[in-house]
Amino acid sequence: MLFASTSPPRRQGLPILSIDRSTSAAALKVCACFNMRRASRAVTRLFDEILLRGGLRSTQFVALVAIHAGGGPSLPRLARDLGLDRSTLTRNLRPMVKGGLIEVGAAPPSQTATARLTAEGEAALERCVPLWQEAQARLEAKLGPGTWQNLLGGLDRVLISAPDA
Repeated sequence: MLFASTSPPRRQGLPILSIDRSTSAAALKVCACFNMRRASRAVTRLFDEILLRGGLRSTQFVALVAIHAGGGPSLPRLARDLGLDRSTLTRNLRPMVKGGLIEVGAAPPSQTATARLTAEGEAALERCVPLWQEAQARLEAKLGPGTWQNLLGGLDRVLISAPDA
């Protein structure tokens, strides 16, 4: 156990930690949440740097790809595909609707809201796929031969072991 389970004493209204700094440093080194988020931010910065040349952020690119691949998916399906809750998906799609990249509307017969690319969204996707390929190739080259495939398999296992994440 990394942290003591007893309530720490207070000094001048602030708790006095019952752990030392080396324990905290050790926790940072092995913390799955911290290290996954840190790696995710680094990868996002790399992809954003390259994709912004085409006018999209990495989150927008991934949403456009998912909408295109899904053939105009329902919003619940798109949220599942992207691993987002519906409110986060709606918040992320709003600037793309305002920017004319996608349209969101009800589709008969179920009247479930769906997303589809506009002509402008298709053009943005066409423009950014080569940039995405450049970013992907750069990351794979930095990781070294076979590392990305191993990491991808490991990420699949993480998703299976934490299905509600």
